[in-house]
Amino acid sequence: MKVYQIVPRGYCKGVVRAIEIAKKYAYQDDVYILGMIVHNQYIVDALENLGIKTIDKKNVSREELLDFIDKGTVIITAHGAGNNVFKKAKAKNLNVVDATCLDVIKTHDLIKDYLNKGFEILYIGKHGHPESEGALSIDKDHIHLIETNKDIDKLDKKLNYVITNQTTMSLYDVYNLCNYAKNVIPNLTIAKETCQATTVRQEAIAKISDDVDVVFIVGDPHSNNTKKLASIASEKANKTTYMIESVNDITLEMLKDKHIAAVSSGASTPTYLTTQVINYLKQFDYNNCNTHTKPKIDLHKIL
Repeated sequence: MKVYQIVPRGYCKGVVRAIEIAKKYAYQDDVYILGMIVHNQYIVDALENLGIKTIDKKNVSREELLDFIDKGTVIITAHGAGNNVFKKAKAKNLNVVDATCLDVIKTHDLIKDYLNKGFEILYIGKHGHPESEGALSIDKDHIHLIETNKDIDKLDKKLNYVITNQTTMSLYDVYNLCNYAKNVIPNLTIAKETCQATTVRQEAIAKISDDVDVVFIVGDPHSNNTKKLASIASEKANKTTYMIESVNDITLEMLKDKHIAAVSSGASTPTYLTTQVINYLKQFDYNNCNTHTKPKIDLHKIL
């Protein structure tokens, strides 16, 4: 099978930085990560093998997760956290290690600067996502989560607003929401913060070659940036698209009557997993069952 390897793909600098910070605490006692360090379960499992425990529960905030940690070191994930989390961790005498992505910190600083100037903040993001959770907790009264045009319609249009966003959002979604807001809010400043890694990956997906008949996006279902890549491949590039966690998720049905594949991956997807997918597809022949056997995944090669 012919395979196009879409570039850039895979780890961004924020993910690399967070993983390297976490690895420094391998095999030490009482080391915890407050949520998934990055949104990839294979990375979480690999860190667990190093003795670094992830504390994560569905619909439980970062601040609430601290209730499950009584001593030791707590690592703040790449998605960041609000001041309330840092204060609570320090009040519990925990050693706090901050692995927040520098682009997320930049957005937090921008928000704080505009709040000090008296602006209301419109934050384009995903409800329940840890990055949004951290940003919104900076000031719950003056930061408004925006997911759709309806959220903008509810606002008092007489106030001064600045609009910014979760760094992993689709650049197309951010563009459309900013345009809508600009048309209905007289006093609006636009400060888009889609990170460069997110932008270039999404742009590359949108330009997939016309002869590609199936696209595989490798990444965790929790990863917002991975889901956005899959959405762009399907909706903007108009391709049959599958979002998979690893080579194990590829089925024969996905490859039936397909001859040219394109592969990309989310910013938190290990290169090892993406390489397995690419190599499997390259040697795949639908009519030769000897090419259908998938390689085993070795957790020791994830990090």
